[in-house]
Amino acid sequence: MTPLPGGPPSPITEADRETAVQRLQEAYTEGHISHEEMVERLHQALTARTHIDLASALASLPEPNAGTTSTIAAVSGRIHRRGAWRVPRILKVESALGRVRLDLSRAVIDHPVVDIELHLGTGRARITVPRDAIVDLEDLRTGWKDPLYKTRRGSRPRGPTIRISGVMGLGRLTIRHARR
Repeated sequence: MTPLPGGPPSPITEADRETAVQRLQEAYTEGHISHEEMVERLHQALTARTHIDLASALASLPEPNAGTTSTIAAVSGRIHRRGAWRVPRILKVESALGRVRLDLSRAVIDHPVVDIELHLGTGRARITVPRDAIVDLEDLRTGWKDPLYKTRRGSRPRGPTIRISGVMGLGRLTIRHARR
C-alpha cells in the first residue's frame, strides 16, 4: 500500500519489505550498488517502519523489472546455451528448422520459477535442468512425438521450477536432470 499524499505516513507490510530487499539484491547483482552500500540499504529496509523510510533505502535504484524476458530465435541452424549463463525469468525459444540445446545445469537462475516457451517447427530440442529442479510440461503441445522426460527419484526437489510451454511441430523434446 502506498501512502496518500498529505496524509500521515502509512506503515509498511512484510510484502513491501520483501519487495524492497529483492530490489536491493537485484541492484547489487546487476552492479548498480556496491556490497557495502547493499548492506547499509538492506539494514535501512529491514528496519523501516513507513514508506518514506523504505523509499530512502531504495533511492537512486533503477526501476523494478517486472520479470525479464529474452527471446532466442533462428530460422535454421542451432540454438545452443551452456555454461554459466544468466537465465531470464521468461525465455522464448523460436526455431523453424534447427536444433535447440539449453543446458541449465551450471546456469545462474535468479528466479524460483523459470518459464521456457518453445515455438519449434522441425528439429530436436534437449534441455538439461539442474539436478534439484522441478519440471512442469503441462502447457506444452506437441505435434508428432511426446517429450522424453523421467522425473528424478531419490532426492527431494529444492531447486527452481522450470515450466516448459509452447508448441513443437515435428521434433522431439528431451529433458534430463544434470548428474551433479
